Amino acid sequence: MASSRSLSSGPSARGTRVQGQKVLAIILAGGKGERLGVLTQGRAKPALTFAGTYRLIDFALSNCVHSGLSDVWVVEEYELHTLNDHLSNGRPWDLDRTHGGLQVLPPFSDAGEEGRFAHGNADALYLHRRLIRQYAPDVLLVLSADHVYTLDYRPVIQSHLERGAGVTLVTTSLPEGEDASRFGVVTVDGAGRVTDFAYKPEQPNGQTVTTEIFVYDGPKLLALLEELHEKAGDHLGDFGHELLPAFVERGEAYAADLGGYWLDVGLPEAYWQAHQDVLQGHSVTLDNPEWPILSSSIPRMPARIDDGARVSGSLVSYGCRIGGTVKRSVLAPGVTVEAGAVVEDSVLLRDVTVRAGVKVRHAIIDEEAQIDAHVGGSQKLTVVGARAHVQQVVKGGEEVGPGPE
Repeated sequence: MASSRSLSSGPSARGTRVQGQKVLAIILAGGKGERLGVLTQGRAKPALTFAGTYRLIDFALSNCVHSGLSDVWVVEEYELHTLNDHLSNGRPWDLDRTHGGLQVLPPFSDAGEEGRFAHGNADALYLHRRLIRQYAPDVLLVLSADHVYTLDYRPVIQSHLERGAGVTLVTTSLPEGEDASRFGVVTVDGAGRVTDFAYKPEQPNGQTVTTEIFVYDGPKLLALLEELHEKAGDHLGDFGHELLPAFVERGEAYAADLGGYWLDVGLPEAYWQAHQDVLQGHSVTLDNPEWPILSSSIPRMPARIDDGARVSGSLVSYGCRIGGTVKRSVLAPGVTVEAGAVVEDSVLLRDVTVRAGVKVRHAIIDEEAQIDAHVGGSQKLTVVGARAHVQQVVKGGEEVGPGPE
Protein backbone atom coordinates (compact mmCIF):
# COMPACT_ATOMS: atom_id res chain seq x y z
CA MET A 1 0.00 0.00 0.00
CA ALA A 2 1.22 3.47 -0.83
CA SER A 3 2.00 5.81 2.04
CA SER A 4 -1.04 7.62 3.40
CA ARG A 5 1.02 10.77 4.01
CA SER A 6 0.07 12.26 0.63
CA LEU A 7 -3.60 11.95 1.59
CA SER A 8 -3.46 13.34 5.09
CA SER A 9 -0.36 15.43 5.69
CA GLY A 10 1.09 18.73 4.60
CA PRO A 11 -0.93 21.26 2.59
CA SER A 12 -3.59 18.70 1.64
CA ALA A 13 -4.59 18.41 5.30
CA ARG A 14 -6.05 21.95 5.13
CA GLY A 15 -8.89 20.48 3.11
CA THR A 16 -12.00 22.10 1.70
CA ARG A 17 -13.96 23.97 4.35
CA VAL A 18 -17.64 24.80 4.76
CA GLN A 19 -18.49 27.08 7.70
CA GLY A 20 -14.94 26.51 8.93
CA GLN A 21 -15.33 22.71 8.97
CA LYS A 22 -13.05 20.51 6.88
CA VAL A 23 -14.98 18.47 4.31
CA LEU A 24 -13.86 15.33 2.48
CA ALA A 25 -15.92 13.80 -0.32
CA ILE A 26 -15.71 10.06 -0.94
CA ILE A 27 -17.25 8.55 -4.08
CA LEU A 28 -17.84 4.81 -3.73
CA ALA A 29 -17.17 3.35 -7.17
CA GLY A 30 -16.38 -0.26 -6.37
CA GLY A 31 -19.61 -2.19 -6.88
CA LYS A 32 -19.93 -4.80 -9.62
CA GLY A 33 -23.31 -3.60 -10.84
CA GLU A 34 -24.43 -7.16 -11.51
CA ARG A 35 -28.06 -6.13 -12.03
CA LEU A 36 -27.00 -4.45 -15.27
CA GLY A 37 -25.97 -7.83 -16.63
CA VAL A 38 -23.65 -7.80 -19.62
CA LEU A 39 -23.37 -4.02 -19.57
CA THR A 40 -21.02 -4.29 -16.58
CA GLN A 41 -19.14 -7.41 -17.61
CA GLY A 42 -15.58 -6.20 -18.02
CA ARG A 43 -16.52 -2.62 -17.12
CA ALA A 44 -16.93 -0.73 -13.84
CA LYS A 45 -20.51 0.54 -13.59
CA PRO A 46 -19.42 4.15 -12.87
CA ALA A 47 -17.58 4.09 -16.23
CA LEU A 48 -20.72 3.12 -18.17
CA THR A 49 -21.54 5.62 -20.91
CA PHE A 50 -24.53 7.91 -20.35
CA ALA A 51 -26.26 10.25 -22.81
CA GLY A 52 -23.69 9.46 -25.47
CA THR A 53 -20.66 11.40 -24.29
CA TYR A 54 -20.72 11.17 -20.48
CA ARG A 55 -19.98 8.48 -17.88
CA LEU A 56 -22.10 7.83 -14.81
CA ILE A 57 -19.40 8.97 -12.37
CA ASP A 58 -19.32 12.37 -14.08
CA PHE A 59 -22.42 13.48 -12.15
CA ALA A 60 -20.90 13.01 -8.68
CA LEU A 61 -17.56 14.51 -9.74
CA SER A 62 -19.16 17.51 -11.44
CA ASN A 63 -21.41 18.15 -8.45
CA CYS A 64 -18.39 18.13 -6.15
CA VAL A 65 -16.45 20.61 -8.26
CA HIS A 66 -19.39 22.98 -8.76
CA SER A 67 -20.08 22.80 -5.00
CA GLY A 68 -16.56 24.03 -4.32
CA LEU A 69 -15.36 20.70 -2.90
CA SER A 70 -11.85 20.03 -4.18
CA ASP A 71 -10.79 17.11 -1.97
CA VAL A 72 -12.38 14.04 -3.52
CA TRP A 73 -11.48 10.39 -3.06
CA VAL A 74 -12.72 7.66 -5.39
CA VAL A 75 -12.81 4.17 -3.86
CA GLU A 76 -12.35 1.49 -6.52
CA GLU A 77 -12.53 -2.30 -6.63
CA TYR A 78 -14.06 -3.87 -9.71
CA GLU A 79 -12.50 -3.47 -13.20
CA LEU A 80 -10.70 -0.38 -11.93
CA HIS A 81 -8.61 0.01 -15.10
CA THR A 82 -11.76 0.89 -17.06
CA LEU A 83 -12.50 3.67 -14.58
CA ASN A 84 -8.94 4.97 -14.30
CA ASP A 85 -8.78 5.51 -18.06
CA HIS A 86 -11.68 7.90 -17.70
CA LEU A 87 -10.61 9.67 -14.49
CA SER A 88 -7.41 10.96 -16.10
CA ASN A 89 -5.98 12.00 -12.71
CA GLY A 90 -8.90 14.39 -12.25
CA ARG A 91 -7.97 16.72 -15.09
CA PRO A 92 -11.42 17.05 -16.74
CA TRP A 93 -12.82 18.31 -13.41
CA ASP A 94 -9.83 20.53 -12.53
CA LEU A 95 -8.95 18.12 -9.71
CA ASP A 96 -5.37 17.34 -10.84
CA ARG A 97 -3.75 19.35 -8.07
CA THR A 98 -0.41 19.30 -6.29
CA HIS A 99 -2.13 19.11 -2.90
CA GLY A 100 -5.57 17.60 -2.44
CA GLY A 101 -7.71 17.21 -5.52
CA LEU A 102 -8.67 13.77 -6.80
CA GLN A 103 -7.21 10.75 -5.01
CA VAL A 104 -7.93 7.24 -6.32
CA LEU A 105 -8.03 4.48 -3.68
CA PRO A 106 -7.64 1.05 -5.27
CA PRO A 107 -7.97 -2.19 -3.26
CA PHE A 108 -5.13 -2.66 -0.80
CA SER A 109 -3.83 -4.90 1.99
CA ASP A 110 -3.68 -3.10 5.31
CA ALA A 111 -0.81 -3.73 7.73
CA GLY A 112 -1.51 -6.80 9.83
CA GLU A 113 -4.72 -7.63 7.95
CA GLU A 114 -5.47 -9.84 5.01
CA GLY A 115 -6.55 -7.76 2.03
CA ARG A 116 -10.16 -8.17 0.91
CA PHE A 117 -12.85 -6.44 -1.08
CA ALA A 118 -15.58 -4.58 0.76
CA HIS A 119 -18.83 -6.39 1.53
CA GLY A 120 -21.07 -3.36 1.06
CA ASN A 121 -20.69 0.40 1.15
CA ALA A 122 -20.52 0.73 4.96
CA ASP A 123 -17.84 -1.96 4.98
CA ALA A 124 -15.92 0.05 2.36
CA LEU A 125 -15.79 3.03 4.73
CA TYR A 126 -14.62 0.78 7.54
CA LEU A 127 -11.81 -0.64 5.39
CA HIS A 128 -10.56 2.90 4.76
CA ARG A 129 -11.08 4.13 8.32
CA ARG A 130 -7.37 4.69 9.01
CA LEU A 131 -6.92 6.90 5.95
CA ILE A 132 -10.07 8.82 6.86
CA ARG A 133 -8.93 9.25 10.47
CA GLN A 134 -5.50 10.48 9.35
CA TYR A 135 -7.13 13.04 7.07
CA ALA A 136 -9.39 14.01 10.01
CA PRO A 137 -12.42 15.48 8.24
CA ASP A 138 -15.04 17.24 10.32
CA VAL A 139 -17.59 16.33 7.65
CA LEU A 140 -17.56 13.33 5.35
CA LEU A 141 -19.69 13.52 2.20
CA VAL A 142 -20.27 9.98 0.87
CA LEU A 143 -21.64 9.53 -2.65
CA SER A 144 -22.52 6.77 -5.06
CA ALA A 145 -21.05 6.86 -8.55
CA ASP A 146 -24.00 5.64 -10.61
CA HIS A 147 -26.91 8.04 -10.12
CA VAL A 148 -28.13 10.75 -12.49
CA TYR A 149 -28.79 14.10 -10.73
CA THR A 150 -27.37 17.53 -10.04
CA LEU A 151 -27.08 18.99 -6.55
CA ASP A 152 -25.21 21.74 -4.76
CA TYR A 153 -23.91 19.90 -1.71
CA ARG A 154 -23.07 23.06 0.27
CA PRO A 155 -26.59 23.85 1.57
CA VAL A 156 -26.95 20.22 2.66
CA ILE A 157 -23.65 20.39 4.54
CA GLN A 158 -24.61 23.71 6.12
CA SER A 159 -27.95 22.30 7.30
CA HIS A 160 -26.15 19.23 8.65
CA LEU A 161 -23.79 21.42 10.69
CA GLU A 162 -26.52 23.70 12.01
CA ARG A 163 -28.53 20.70 13.25
CA GLY A 164 -25.52 18.99 14.82
CA ALA A 165 -26.54 15.82 12.99
CA GLY A 166 -24.65 12.56 13.03
CA VAL A 167 -25.80 11.90 9.48
CA THR A 168 -27.93 13.77 6.98
CA LEU A 169 -29.65 11.65 4.33
CA VAL A 170 -30.55 13.34 1.06
CA THR A 171 -33.97 12.00 0.11
CA THR A 172 -36.40 12.10 -2.79
CA SER A 173 -40.05 11.15 -3.24
CA LEU A 174 -40.73 8.47 -5.82
CA PRO A 175 -43.83 8.87 -8.00
CA GLU A 176 -46.85 6.92 -6.78
CA GLY A 177 -46.79 3.39 -8.12
CA GLU A 178 -43.01 3.26 -8.52
CA ASP A 179 -41.37 0.45 -6.55
CA ALA A 180 -39.71 1.80 -3.40
CA SER A 181 -38.58 -1.62 -2.21
CA ARG A 182 -35.21 -1.27 -4.00
CA PHE A 183 -34.21 1.60 -1.73
CA GLY A 184 -33.94 2.72 1.87
CA VAL A 185 -37.37 4.06 2.86
CA VAL A 186 -37.47 6.82 5.49
CA THR A 187 -40.06 8.50 7.70
CA VAL A 188 -39.33 12.12 8.64
CA ASP A 189 -40.96 14.29 11.31
CA GLY A 190 -41.79 17.99 11.07
CA ALA A 191 -38.31 18.99 12.28
CA GLY A 192 -36.57 16.98 9.57
CA ARG A 193 -35.46 14.21 11.91
CA VAL A 194 -35.58 10.66 10.53
CA THR A 195 -37.83 8.67 12.86
CA ASP A 196 -37.91 5.39 10.95
CA PHE A 197 -35.69 3.71 8.37
CA ALA A 198 -36.37 0.47 6.47
CA TYR A 199 -33.76 -0.91 4.11
CA LYS A 200 -35.25 -2.41 0.94
CA PRO A 201 -38.50 -3.44 2.67
CA GLU A 202 -40.87 -5.89 1.01
CA GLN A 203 -43.79 -3.64 1.97
CA PRO A 204 -42.63 0.01 1.94
CA ASN A 205 -44.58 2.34 4.23
CA GLY A 206 -44.05 5.33 1.96
CA GLN A 207 -42.40 6.72 -1.17
CA THR A 208 -39.66 8.81 0.46
CA VAL A 209 -36.31 7.11 -0.17
CA THR A 210 -32.62 7.77 0.28
CA THR A 211 -30.60 8.82 -2.76
CA GLU A 212 -27.35 7.41 -1.33
CA ILE A 213 -26.04 10.93 -0.77
CA PHE A 214 -24.94 11.11 2.86
CA VAL A 215 -23.31 13.79 4.99
CA TYR A 216 -21.67 12.34 8.11
CA ASP A 217 -20.10 13.86 11.18
CA GLY A 218 -16.58 12.52 10.65
CA PRO A 219 -15.61 11.63 14.24
CA LYS A 220 -19.06 10.18 15.03
CA LEU A 221 -18.97 8.04 11.90
CA LEU A 222 -15.55 6.57 12.66
CA ALA A 223 -16.49 5.82 16.24
CA LEU A 224 -19.73 4.12 15.21
CA LEU A 225 -18.01 2.06 12.52
CA GLU A 226 -15.58 0.72 15.12
CA GLU A 227 -18.42 0.01 17.55
CA LEU A 228 -20.54 -1.80 14.96
CA HIS A 229 -17.57 -3.81 13.73
CA GLU A 230 -16.99 -5.15 17.23
CA LYS A 231 -20.60 -6.30 17.35
CA ALA A 232 -21.12 -7.47 13.75
CA GLY A 233 -17.76 -9.09 13.09
CA ASP A 234 -15.89 -8.92 9.82
CA HIS A 235 -18.50 -7.44 7.47
CA LEU A 236 -20.61 -4.35 8.09
CA GLY A 237 -22.54 -4.71 4.83
CA ASP A 238 -24.37 -1.74 3.34
CA PHE A 239 -25.33 1.53 5.00
CA GLY A 240 -28.86 0.29 5.52
CA HIS A 241 -27.94 -2.87 7.41
CA GLU A 242 -26.43 -1.47 10.62
CA LEU A 243 -24.98 2.02 10.17
CA LEU A 244 -28.02 4.16 9.33
CA PRO A 245 -30.38 2.32 11.73
CA ALA A 246 -27.91 3.03 14.54
CA PHE A 247 -27.90 6.77 13.79
CA VAL A 248 -31.71 6.76 13.57
CA GLU A 249 -32.01 4.94 16.91
CA ARG A 250 -29.81 7.58 18.54
CA GLY A 251 -31.93 10.40 17.13
CA GLU A 252 -28.98 11.78 15.16
CA ALA A 253 -30.26 11.20 11.61
CA TYR A 254 -31.84 14.03 9.61
CA ALA A 255 -33.18 14.29 6.08
CA ALA A 256 -32.75 16.89 3.34
CA ASP A 257 -34.94 16.78 0.24
CA LEU A 258 -33.06 16.68 -3.07
CA GLY A 259 -35.72 18.79 -4.75
CA GLY A 260 -35.01 17.80 -8.35
CA TYR A 261 -34.49 14.99 -10.83
CA TRP A 262 -32.75 11.86 -9.54
CA LEU A 263 -32.60 8.35 -10.94
CA ASP A 264 -30.75 5.21 -9.88
CA VAL A 265 -29.78 3.54 -13.17
CA GLY A 266 -28.76 0.22 -11.64
CA LEU A 267 -31.26 -1.79 -13.72
CA PRO A 268 -31.34 -2.04 -17.54
CA GLU A 269 -34.87 -0.67 -17.69
CA ALA A 270 -33.89 2.29 -15.48
CA TYR A 271 -30.80 2.95 -17.63
CA TRP A 272 -33.01 2.92 -20.73
CA GLN A 273 -35.62 5.15 -19.08
CA ALA A 274 -32.96 7.65 -18.01
CA HIS A 275 -32.07 8.17 -21.66
CA GLN A 276 -35.70 8.64 -22.61
CA ASP A 277 -35.95 11.25 -19.85
CA VAL A 278 -33.02 13.13 -21.40
CA LEU A 279 -34.64 13.06 -24.84
CA GLN A 280 -37.98 14.22 -23.48
CA GLY A 281 -36.48 17.06 -21.44
CA HIS A 282 -37.42 15.53 -18.08
CA SER A 283 -33.86 14.92 -16.87
CA VAL A 284 -31.05 17.17 -15.66
CA THR A 285 -29.76 19.86 -18.02
CA LEU A 286 -26.46 18.39 -19.16
CA ASP A 287 -25.12 21.62 -20.71
CA ASN A 288 -26.34 24.14 -18.13
CA PRO A 289 -23.70 26.91 -18.36
CA GLU A 290 -23.99 27.45 -14.60
CA TRP A 291 -23.65 23.74 -13.78
CA PRO A 292 -22.32 21.74 -16.75
CA ILE A 293 -21.66 18.02 -16.46
CA LEU A 294 -17.91 17.70 -17.03
CA SER A 295 -16.29 14.67 -18.62
CA SER A 296 -13.21 13.44 -20.43
CA SER A 297 -13.50 12.69 -24.12
CA ILE A 298 -11.52 11.39 -27.08
CA PRO A 299 -11.43 13.89 -29.96
CA ARG A 300 -13.33 12.73 -33.03
CA MET A 301 -14.71 14.42 -36.11
CA PRO A 302 -18.24 15.89 -35.98
CA ALA A 303 -21.21 13.63 -36.68
CA ARG A 304 -21.97 13.06 -40.35
CA ILE A 305 -25.55 12.83 -41.64
CA ASP A 306 -25.69 11.37 -45.15
CA ASP A 307 -28.17 12.23 -47.89
CA GLY A 308 -31.45 10.42 -47.30
CA ALA A 309 -30.87 9.92 -43.56
CA ARG A 310 -33.72 10.71 -41.16
CA VAL A 311 -32.97 11.72 -37.56
CA SER A 312 -35.64 12.94 -35.13
CA GLY A 313 -35.92 13.36 -31.36
CA SER A 314 -32.43 11.93 -30.78
CA LEU A 315 -28.96 12.69 -29.45
CA VAL A 316 -26.21 11.95 -31.98
CA SER A 317 -22.65 12.18 -30.64
CA TYR A 318 -19.50 13.20 -32.42
CA GLY A 319 -17.92 10.63 -34.71
CA CYS A 320 -21.28 9.08 -35.71
CA ARG A 321 -22.28 8.42 -39.30
CA ILE A 322 -25.99 8.17 -40.06
CA GLY A 323 -27.32 6.93 -43.36
CA GLY A 324 -30.54 5.32 -42.15
CA THR A 325 -33.36 6.29 -39.79
CA VAL A 326 -32.87 7.19 -36.11
CA LYS A 327 -35.82 8.08 -33.87
CA ARG A 328 -35.98 8.81 -30.13
CA SER A 329 -32.56 7.28 -29.53
CA VAL A 330 -29.18 8.15 -28.03
CA LEU A 331 -26.07 7.34 -30.05
CA ALA A 332 -22.66 7.41 -28.38
CA PRO A 333 -19.51 8.45 -30.30
CA GLY A 334 -18.56 6.43 -33.37
CA VAL A 335 -21.94 4.75 -34.02
CA THR A 336 -22.74 3.87 -37.64
CA VAL A 337 -26.30 3.40 -38.85
CA GLU A 338 -26.16 2.36 -42.49
CA ALA A 339 -28.66 3.38 -45.17
CA GLY A 340 -31.69 1.10 -44.91
CA ALA A 341 -31.20 0.49 -41.16
CA VAL A 342 -33.67 1.73 -38.55
CA VAL A 343 -32.97 2.54 -34.88
CA GLU A 344 -35.90 3.51 -32.65
CA ASP A 345 -36.24 4.10 -28.88
CA SER A 346 -32.78 2.69 -28.24
CA VAL A 347 -29.41 3.41 -26.64
CA LEU A 348 -26.35 2.54 -28.72
CA LEU A 349 -22.98 2.72 -26.99
CA ARG A 350 -19.65 3.56 -28.57
CA ASP A 351 -18.70 2.30 -32.04
CA VAL A 352 -21.80 0.17 -32.61
CA THR A 353 -22.54 -0.63 -36.26
CA VAL A 354 -26.09 -1.29 -37.45
CA ARG A 355 -25.98 -2.74 -40.96
CA ALA A 356 -28.45 -2.09 -43.77
CA GLY A 357 -31.72 -4.00 -43.43
CA VAL A 358 -31.64 -4.21 -39.62
CA LYS A 359 -34.28 -2.65 -37.37
CA VAL A 360 -33.34 -2.06 -33.74
CA ARG A 361 -36.17 -1.12 -31.37
CA HIS A 362 -36.30 -0.66 -27.58
CA ALA A 363 -32.72 -1.87 -27.18
CA ILE A 364 -29.50 -1.18 -25.35
CA ILE A 365 -26.54 -2.18 -27.55
CA ASP A 366 -23.11 -2.46 -25.95
CA GLU A 367 -19.88 -1.03 -27.32
CA GLU A 368 -18.44 -2.21 -30.66
CA ALA A 369 -21.35 -4.52 -31.44
CA GLN A 370 -22.01 -5.17 -35.13
CA ILE A 371 -25.60 -6.06 -35.96
CA ASP A 372 -25.86 -7.61 -39.38
CA ALA A 373 -28.90 -8.34 -41.55
CA HIS A 374 -27.64 -11.91 -41.97
CA VAL A 375 -28.37 -12.87 -38.36
CA GLY A 376 -31.23 -15.05 -39.60
CA GLY A 377 -34.04 -16.62 -37.65
CA SER A 378 -32.07 -17.71 -34.59
CA GLN A 379 -33.76 -17.34 -31.22
CA LYS A 380 -30.73 -15.44 -29.97
CA LEU A 381 -29.03 -12.40 -31.43
CA THR A 382 -25.46 -13.03 -32.56
CA VAL A 383 -23.17 -10.06 -31.89
CA VAL A 384 -19.74 -9.83 -33.46
CA GLY A 385 -16.89 -8.85 -31.16
CA ALA A 386 -18.90 -7.43 -28.27
CA ARG A 387 -21.82 -7.89 -25.90
CA ALA A 388 -25.39 -6.63 -26.07
CA HIS A 389 -28.33 -6.27 -23.77
CA VAL A 390 -31.29 -6.24 -26.10
CA GLN A 391 -34.96 -5.98 -25.28
CA GLN A 392 -36.04 -6.39 -28.89
CA VAL A 393 -34.36 -6.54 -32.28
CA VAL A 394 -36.34 -6.71 -35.51
CA LYS A 395 -34.80 -7.65 -38.87
CA GLY A 396 -36.74 -7.36 -42.06
CA GLY A 397 -40.05 -7.43 -40.21
CA GLU A 398 -39.15 -10.64 -38.40
CA GLU A 399 -38.38 -10.52 -34.68
CA VAL A 400 -35.02 -11.91 -33.66
CA GLY A 401 -34.40 -12.19 -29.93
CA PRO A 402 -34.37 -11.74 -27.07
CA GLY A 403 -30.68 -11.02 -26.89
CA PRO A 404 -28.32 -12.91 -24.60
CA GLU A 405 -28.52 -11.89 -20.95
